[in-house]
Amino acid sequence: MSEAAGAPSSLGPDWVLGDDGLYFRRGARVLLLDDADRLLLVRGHDLDQPERSWWFTVGGGVDPGESDLDAAVREVREETGMDCRPGVMLPTVRYTVGDVPKEVRYWEAEATGGAFTPGDEVDRLLWLPPEEARERLTRDQDRELVDALLTVLPHELL
Repeated sequence: MSEAAGAPSSLGPDWVLGDDGLYFRRGARVLLLDDADRLLLVRGHDLDQPERSWWFTVGGGVDPGESDLDAAVREVREETGMDCRPGVMLPTVRYTVGDVPKEVRYWEAEATGGAFTPGDEVDRLLWLPPEEARERLTRDQDRELVDALLTVLPHELL
């Protein structure tokens, strides 16, 4: 896989050429836990449609030259104002949003401090036990990652 040098001019520098010859956007997300092992969900919305909102896990795109893990930690800071300690890497997921193919790497992480201020992308945080968080999530692929998270958490949380 290589950065999008030589990619069609309609694609930005954050597109990557996959082994299959198709371009996709890289993403990195975090399933962030507090010291009570509750999972953080964030509520976001389209900037041009603020009435349309959804619940999801923290994350976003990987900048050119940035590692996936560095992007995940940066996104936690940007979207929530929090710091985190990354832990176990969870499964990588490929999916399409609209007509944009994405490959997203996920990590479990522990919140280590910081304070939330609502912003343009995220206007609310919610800490829930993983099973409750799973039900609140909007996207199926996020629910599947909570299932993966539950396999690596201590048994008493199941």
